[in-house]
Amino acid sequence: MMGKVYIVGAGPGNLDLLTIKGLRCIQQADVIVYDRLVNRELLREAKPHAEFIYCGKQPKFHTMPQEMINQLLVHYARLGKVVTRLKGGDPFVFGRGAEEIEELVKNNIAYEVVPGVTAGIAAPAYAGIPITHRELGNSFAIITGHCKNGEPADIKWESLVKAVDTLAIYMGVGNLPYICEQLVKHGKCKDTPVAIIQEGTTPEQKTITGTIGSIVSLAQKAKIKNPAMIVVGEVVSFKNRIEQIHEANNKVTIGLTSGS
Repeated sequence: MMGKVYIVGAGPGNLDLLTIKGLRCIQQADVIVYDRLVNRELLREAKPHAEFIYCGKQPKFHTMPQEMINQLLVHYARLGKVVTRLKGGDPFVFGRGAEEIEELVKNNIAYEVVPGVTAGIAAPAYAGIPITHRELGNSFAIITGHCKNGEPADIKWESLVKAVDTLAIYMGVGNLPYICEQLVKHGKCKDTPVAIIQEGTTPEQKTITGTIGSIVSLAQKAKIKNPAMIVVGEVVSFKNRIEQIHEANNKVTIGLTSGS
């Protein structure tokens, strides 16, 4: 009897941000094929004799090629297994979920996609940055900062700069100087606020803020590394606004306390 493959988004790293359906897919799986950015604690939810296959990718180093991952999913499904393909974030946001589904369909394998919370929204939220705001940014685009051959040279930077208020850039730390150069070249002001959130939503989260003109040196000084989300736009200034309100409220509280 043919098995089934669940293509599951594991969320941005925080265990609590996995969906209920995603958890059920982990719990019922015979085989779990998981990526590098999946929180390993989730694997503890699997049944006792589940098989785990790691296929994580790092910059310039892939544990196995995508074609082999596709074949693994087909292989285990043909054995009648329930397979959960566990991906960081959402399967369709730079997760190559579409490529895996195409292979499953070619081989008449049943599948189901379980969406996940993507880092482009979750990481800024955990850093105190709304991805949209009525005054600061009504539109946003999710883009990749790393393409197949290195620099994201095929991205339509001019169109993004002119038409979109906020950019959420995945996998861009290694190309940060190039990204900033392209943004300025196509019309973004050097004073545009920028935030970088490293390991967003996890206990190791680290956030730095600056501008297009300063963020490269700030990131170098802070030793920012992947995985990290880059957010470009006026919405980043909301973080400072809220921090100033908190600071003002604390001063008022302290003043009232000391004067009572």
